[in-house]
Amino acid sequence: MPMNAVYRGPADLPAIIPVFPLPGALLLPRGQMPLNIFEPRYLAMVDDALRGSHRLIGMIQPDTGHPGPEEKPNLYKVGCVGRITQLAESGDGRYVLQLTGVCRYRVEHELGVTTAYRQCQVDYVPFADDFVARKGEQEVDRKTLLAALNDFLKANNLKADWEGIENAPNEALVNALAMMSPYGPAEKQALLEAPDLKTRAEILVAVTEIELAKGFTGTEPPLQ
Repeated sequence: MPMNAVYRGPADLPAIIPVFPLPGALLLPRGQMPLNIFEPRYLAMVDDALRGSHRLIGMIQPDTGHPGPEEKPNLYKVGCVGRITQLAESGDGRYVLQLTGVCRYRVEHELGVTTAYRQCQVDYVPFADDFVARKGEQEVDRKTLLAALNDFLKANNLKADWEGIENAPNEALVNALAMMSPYGPAEKQALLEAPDLKTRAEILVAVTEIELAKGFTGTEPPLQ
């Protein structure tokens, strides 16, 4: 998804961003995530993001291992910031929007704010390679990844657009499969925090093989 804004490195992004905690949601650089926004605090978050110059929202998962209070769950330390690249009003008070991933970030600390939504000061420097499109593609074991995908599809009696899959570059393929995968928050977080594309593909294959060995079937539709 092309963007009107160009982000060349960490200095092009704001240090303080609104964050949207959502269990099981995985956004990756240059990936697209559809969102259906209906809670008043997140409607306000979108309005404020649109009023600003960056139109950015930080996706992040609640930390399932250290949940904290229900009204304000603890967050994982790593998320991914995305730019609002599509938005439609539903007519019934909702926003239907699409985020395009820009860069992962590490939470330095959460701010005490008066807004209903949460805001964090973040650091993008540990993930500076996210600004380089298709970095590390040649290291991905595409054959093994496609074999795991084929096994998963067969086990779940699903079909896929193999022509589109075979034509997809490795970065787009790995990240799309990771984002659409029906695995749990811990697995999604591991995919997010993978240091490079090769490792992300290896984690995806390993998780798929483990779940298939346990007789897993993806009966629930993916969040994205």
